[in-house]
Amino acid sequence: MQIQAKSVDEYLAKLPADRRAALQAMRKVILANLDKQGYEEGIQYGMIGYYVPHRVYPDGYHCDPKQPLPFAGLASQKNHMSLYLMGCHGSAEDEARFREDWAKSGKKLDMGKACVRFNKLEDVPLDVIGRAIKRMPAKRYIEHYESAVKPRATPARKTAKSAKTAKSARRTVTKRG
Repeated sequence: MQIQAKSVDEYLAKLPADRRAALQAMRKVILANLDKQGYEEGIQYGMIGYYVPHRVYPDGYHCDPKQPLPFAGLASQKNHMSLYLMGCHGSAEDEARFREDWAKSGKKLDMGKACVRFNKLEDVPLDVIGRAIKRMPAKRYIEHYESAVKPRATPARKTAKSAKTAKSARRTVTKRG
């Protein structure tokens, strides 16, 4: 269930009171722990989004470079509410730490790749969310993102490429010689 809204306030105003209160509480924790120099809040992909703006990361999101790089999101779905934590997705270390912190809270975790689903605010250890957000300043998130999306050449590839270039150069010299 996507909510059509042009601002965060409009998005929240369209929610039932219980969901509005839950997402407002979650939003407060996110904003208190968010790297204010590197992230912005707004509506992105039909939900409340936290993203790296183009002024910080001009390349944007690889799937749609016109979009700023998504970092986190809050949404009210048909059967639950969702918190999307892209900073935990793709990093085994960060995901393991997040899951471990959650387990210590004694609350049940319902998580997909980057999506934490919950039905009421009491299901969520807000301190765990705050620490997960705080651990991922924009600079670190961009490095994490680029290493996942733009894999660097491995030494074997570099060696193969260098050998191919050297062989090509020898052919050129031989033909001229």
